[in-house]
Amino acid sequence: MHTLARVIVLVAMSAMVAGCGTRYATMRGAQGEDLMLLGHDPVAYFTVGQPTRGFPTIREDYDGVTFYFVSEANREAFRKEPAKFFPQYGAYCLSGAAYGIKLGYDPTEFTIRDGRIFFFGDVLGKEAWLLDPDWNIRHADEVWPEAKDTGWRWQSLKRYMNKVPWYKNGKEIHDAFTQKYPGRPWPDFDPGGMVTNLFLKDQRWRAREGYGQPVVGLVGMDPCPPACPGTVSQAFGEKP
Repeated sequence: MHTLARVIVLVAMSAMVAGCGTRYATMRGAQGEDLMLLGHDPVAYFTVGQPTRGFPTIREDYDGVTFYFVSEANREAFRKEPAKFFPQYGAYCLSGAAYGIKLGYDPTEFTIRDGRIFFFGDVLGKEAWLLDPDWNIRHADEVWPEAKDTGWRWQSLKRYMNKVPWYKNGKEIHDAFTQKYPGRPWPDFDPGGMVTNLFLKDQRWRAREGYGQPVVGLVGMDPCPPACPGTVSQAFGEKP
């Protein structure tokens, strides 16, 4: 896109979405709280290594958002070291965060590295990250100060229109995957499309609704099962 056209589109879109979207990957909970992780316990990722749904009655507020926990012990652990358990980049997809994009989140796609917990928008985001974890984390750390306090829709649109110098498109990522893993198929997963993810839906919709993956649901808001407190969420490709 030519520079002038890019500027015109950016200005027009900014009028529509400036300030839109939460700064962290939250959804509105049953009591109107900005709920993180679709109600999953942030401490359980470290203690049991699984995405475990917390209880709305065992909760803690931190930095303007709310977390649910499976036990009082986990809540107390969070209270003592909230920074340790707080999701990196506000729980937005790490592979997108490397480009300054705050888009996509799935509580079942995560990794813990060097004591930090990272989340991905889907299995595709995780595969892209695995191509070069250190590269992704380094760039995400670099650009996060710019993105942190900006609403996710505006920040993502801004960086789609004005890409970071190290941006890699889908073809480049797929080619790198093929080169690193000859003969291994790219995951057959439909991410839903940019327009849907950026403008028509909330960024957690695929995991919550089960678009192309098992339904995760939102604890305290969606039917149980599957969104039952104390249960483990099923990830893409896992058998029930």
